[in-house]
Amino acid sequence: MKEKIIYSDIFKSAWKGLLAQIWLLTGLVIGFTIIYSLLILFIIPDKGEFLSFGRILVILLCICLGSLFSLGYLRNCLQTLDGEEPQFSAYGQESRKLLRFLVANIFFSVIITFGFALFIFPGIFLFLRFQFFFAALVDEDAGMITSFKRSWDMTKGHLLQLLVLLFIHLLIFFIGMIALGIGVFTAIPLSALLYGSIYRKLTAPVVQ
Repeated sequence: MKEKIIYSDIFKSAWKGLLAQIWLLTGLVIGFTIIYSLLILFIIPDKGEFLSFGRILVILLCICLGSLFSLGYLRNCLQTLDGEEPQFSAYGQESRKLLRFLVANIFFSVIITFGFALFIFPGIFLFLRFQFFFAALVDEDAGMITSFKRSWDMTKGHLLQLLVLLFIHLLIFFIGMIALGIGVFTAIPLSALLYGSIYRKLTAPVVQ
């Protein structure tokens, strides 16, 4: 029988990690946002103008940059939760998983969209069951198919708890947005740490 997720333990772990590395994790989000926003300026076409080849290249660059940041940032969050110092080298190390992540993310988006098209609830169910493919890909270096199978297996029996935690994630972002929008830069690392903390709990050995 799987161990029950204790919400307070999950939140305490994430909050402790945030306090330990708040300047680094928040600074990374702010820095990425600035760089990403500057790149977006090159994508916006002039009035009546179609996307040029150069803008298409910038779009692809944005997609790759965003994916690489996501990979490295989750690694940094897992390092934080494990009591380690987050390493900038994580972004270089995770870069070899970029293509795998892009393909897996497209597949994830397609099945979730298909699920939501079937009256919303199947989409929520599939999201909750497959959401940890990303963590398995980063932490376990799992292949695309294996990462989805790992997520499906580890979330079995925890659907209701994961649904509650999903609402907690949404609440964190809502609070961050109403805090003059600035709070989102704290909400993002806290949400990422919560995600990592839940993953760590789901994959922890069961104590007999």
